[in-house]
Amino acid sequence: QVQLVESGGGLVQAGGSLRLSCAASGRALSTYSMGWFRQAPGKEREFAAATTWSGGRTAYADSVKGRFTMFRDSAKNTVYLQMNSLKPEDTAVYYCAADGSRWPPRGDYWGQGTQVTVSS
Repeated sequence: QVQLVESGGGLVQAGGSLRLSCAASGRALSTYSMGWFRQAPGKEREFAAATTWSGGRTAYADSVKGRFTMFRDSAKNTVYLQMNSLKPEDTAVYYCAADGSRWPPRGDYWGQGTQVTVSS
């Protein structure tokens, strides 16, 4: 069982930056891959970024590549999503996910989500 708690969402102007955090707890965390997903109003949840606790693998959706960076602090059991050059189309609820077996992760466990709103 893995518990995930996101934080760091908010309202930002286009071109601005936000950093999301996802604090993880549970057993054998190092065996999970971690991902960030997002869901905009009226749309399906989509993959944004992923990494492993070792940092050896990362993946990004084309829509965020070059603007978003996912990284982890293993000592704090926390993963982050640094979002730069934000666009109104990045507005969504962002979810952290942990996956025990798949790469890129699809999500065995989910956080509650944090709202990101980008104004034009």
